[in-house]
Amino acid sequence: MSTASDAAADPGDATPEIDLDALRAKYAHERDRRVRPDGTAQYRTAAGEFGYYAKDPYTPRTERAPLTDTVEVLVIGGGFGGLVTGARLRQAGVKSIRMMDEAGDFGGTWYWNRYPGIHCDIESYSYMPLLEEVGHVPEWRYAPGEEIRRHAVAIAETFGLYRDALFHTRATALTWDDEAVAWVVETDRGDRMRARHVITSSGTLTQPKLPGIPGIETFRGHTFHTSRWDYGYTGGGPDGGLVGLADKRVAVVGTGATGVQVIPHVGRDARHLYVFQRTPSSVDVRDNRRTDPEWAAALKPGWQRERMENFLAVVSGEPVDTDLTGDGWTSTARLQRKMISGRVDTRVPAEERELIEELADARKMNEIRARVDEVVRDPATAELLKPWYRYMCKRPCFSDHYLQTFNRPNVTLVDTADHGGITRMTEDAVVVGDTAYPVDCVVFATGFDVGVSGVMSGTLPVRGRGGRDLLASWSRGPRTLHGFYGDGFPNLFHLGPLQNANSVNFAHILLEQAEHIAAVIGRARKEGVAVIEPSAEAVDAWCRTVRATARDNSAFQAECTPGYYNREGAGVRGGGTSYSPGPVAFHRLLREWRDDRMHEVLGTRH
Repeated sequence: MSTASDAAADPGDATPEIDLDALRAKYAHERDRRVRPDGTAQYRTAAGEFGYYAKDPYTPRTERAPLTDTVEVLVIGGGFGGLVTGARLRQAGVKSIRMMDEAGDFGGTWYWNRYPGIHCDIESYSYMPLLEEVGHVPEWRYAPGEEIRRHAVAIAETFGLYRDALFHTRATALTWDDEAVAWVVETDRGDRMRARHVITSSGTLTQPKLPGIPGIETFRGHTFHTSRWDYGYTGGGPDGGLVGLADKRVAVVGTGATGVQVIPHVGRDARHLYVFQRTPSSVDVRDNRRTDPEWAAALKPGWQRERMENFLAVVSGEPVDTDLTGDGWTSTARLQRKMISGRVDTRVPAEERELIEELADARKMNEIRARVDEVVRDPATAELLKPWYRYMCKRPCFSDHYLQTFNRPNVTLVDTADHGGITRMTEDAVVVGDTAYPVDCVVFATGFDVGVSGVMSGTLPVRGRGGRDLLASWSRGPRTLHGFYGDGFPNLFHLGPLQNANSVNFAHILLEQAEHIAAVIGRARKEGVAVIEPSAEAVDAWCRTVRATARDNSAFQAECTPGYYNREGAGVRGGGTSYSPGPVAFHRLLREWRDDRMHEVLGTRH
């Protein structure tokens, strides 16, 4: 039997012995209950006959004539990635910037997601970018979605990004015109415009997905996805007060980060709530609170950059003197590095380090499971709500209201693990096994097609020099320099997680990417350079670097319960496509490259 005490991992901790063999067996059993042979195919995209799930319920579409003009920079995507890129380009002196988004306004995921209870799970002082530039200090430590959405609008207003913006517009093709030294951009509005530079930041948390439940199309009650919340049906707003559900039997399908925020409000206001759960989330204490006015008044210039970089360093395993955030993310930083690249202590032998990390993980998960017992009064329900997997198998959740909701007499938890999820839907019920649960409304809290941008999915075909197809050139994996641009595709920049570095505060990652792209374009403009393009040799060298530094997490993920991290149990291949030394090291690398080697991507001059 493999047993070890916490004291062996931490001499100051005298907690009881942990039986790792038993815990591993329990984790494997719970994983196997949930694995489905169809993997990611169990979901369907909100398109085709289900396309109405993806429509914009917030802003009316305005008809306009197609455009055939030319701009210097086109930014595809109006979320934080696109916004901070537009802002930094403005600061670099670029006047001709066009923003484009499928939504009716700026905000990205915060435009679409307006469900009751929505908050960010990263401290807002670090998460909301450009706070000092806009002149805003968040009202809450963990800001509600509407405050974040308004901040996105404020960024656009501050930097004049509404000036030439196109909303409710989707790019459908990008084609490089070598003679014009520009991209021809086609859209679903009939546009055929040109742009000297194109930057894609179309995001990965905007396209809703639905479970492929047999009979879903026969249900005659009301349905909607959380990212298109129907307040016309439920009443109320993002702060709750869903008076329209007072006489309704409601099903919420999904208990991930969205479900954890939605369910307390629906449980409070609905006549009866059925929560359909395949896998419970780990739910730790949130402890949200309003911003202290005295603290805000004492902030000095540069405070946000300092706080963001400190948070990034802590969760990446970099040495710091002080943890400025001190929350659930920074206190579990050592547990996150199985999924999020960061430093490891190489002075400790790998096998010993693995054991220490597994014990620390077990302590934390035992603490989270014990909290369930402390909060939920019914022992059977509490048992179903306990997460049996390693800490970073799923994105951790934080709430001071979710577990308490299951103490309400009008709330029923329906565990679907042994049935592979919901069995079917009828005209008036959700069925699990042989049990039908009659409901009036079904709310799908089933997430998004994560990691599927238009470029990567092929819905935005890209043809570079000589008609070269981008996806075909990436058939064996992405080919970029630093994740931003590739040979054969001049003046095309990508924001996102491929071949660069990632972290839990992705808004910070996007800000660093935006600053890099703006610096490169700014240098090209200053020097009269028309084409920005890395050489094939530089791209090959970076691909080798990513492969050489990659840490293989596939074994860890294979032991996890199914979810989007491991492609619903289908697993991941090799070491992934991130720069494994971590974001702090990557951002340092970029700064040094800008100082010494930026000229390598600057080609033809005007």
